[in-house]
Amino acid sequence: MPGVIQRRYGQGCGTLRRVIVMQPVLEINTPEDFDLWPIAGAEPFAFLPLNGALSPAEVGTAVMRITACNDIDPDGDRPPRPADPLQSFLYGLLTFDHLYAAGGLRVTDHATGVAFLPGCCDGLEDWRDWHVFADGGGLLGFGHEPVSPVAERFGDTVRLTVNAEHSGSPVIELPVTGLRHLLAGAERDLTDFLALATAWARRRIPEHAGPVTAALARVLGLPAPAAAPKP
Repeated sequence: MPGVIQRRYGQGCGTLRRVIVMQPVLEINTPEDFDLWPIAGAEPFAFLPLNGALSPAEVGTAVMRITACNDIDPDGDRPPRPADPLQSFLYGLLTFDHLYAAGGLRVTDHATGVAFLPGCCDGLEDWRDWHVFADGGGLLGFGHEPVSPVAERFGDTVRLTVNAEHSGSPVIELPVTGLRHLLAGAERDLTDFLALATAWARRRIPEHAGPVTAALARVLGLPAPAAAPKP
């Protein structure tokens, strides 16, 4: 269940229920020839919400995408890639110090249909920057022209501007207390996803499950899951 806040505006028959939802999402780009484990089909550059309700194929898609974001050839003192296809694909995820996951936090106001999406300079690994912003930051930017999503705080009010490059850009406004509630929900979603991914890894890639789930926890800013009990 994503973070949700509901507020009522007006009275009687004119009452408007406003529902704002925050979801941690991955930007998906699925390679056509991927065959290391089953994945779900997705439109290029669509956003996949991460939560505890994903199917095994969707979990596989998420793990594939996070791994692919870090699938970079070694440099410096790093050892060469292993020859084995699975070990080669996992190499960056398991060896790089600073991991990246394309995506971020998506905020949707279902009363107005406005969606505040992760920008080109955003990454899911930085989602905790929202907490710093909620605790007193004045501005949080997620991209640059032609699309520049920006979060600003004005006292106890948060304004999310879909594209700061346009003066008439749609916005979402909510109280800071509401933002904190949404962030708590987003963290629950990520924690539930990590639990799914841990179980998935133990079934699909058991010989790499421990390091892979530890790396996923690191990129999501969560505690590493407990090791699987020995049989």
